[in-house]
Amino acid sequence: MEYTLYTAAFCPFCIRVQRFLEKNNIKDKVTFKDIGKDPEAREALIQGGGKKQVPCLHYGDQWLYESRDIINHLKEQLLD
Repeated sequence: MEYTLYTAAFCPFCIRVQRFLEKNNIKDKVTFKDIGKDPEAREALIQGGGKKQVPCLHYGDQWLYESRDIINHLKEQLLD
């Protein structure tokens, strides 16, 4: 499964998810796209997920919002 995490540098909830990934040594299993620096990523997030809220984890045909939900999903999928 490919994971893309849409983030923004100003977002404390994005930082929460990034710290979880770093702490668990799984950061390399996720592609990061910063919507503040990459207009194409921002447009892809809006088109695919329906809003520009970050953090957003995209995998398969799913768009998962909310940092705790993202962390819980990644724990189940990548740590078990």
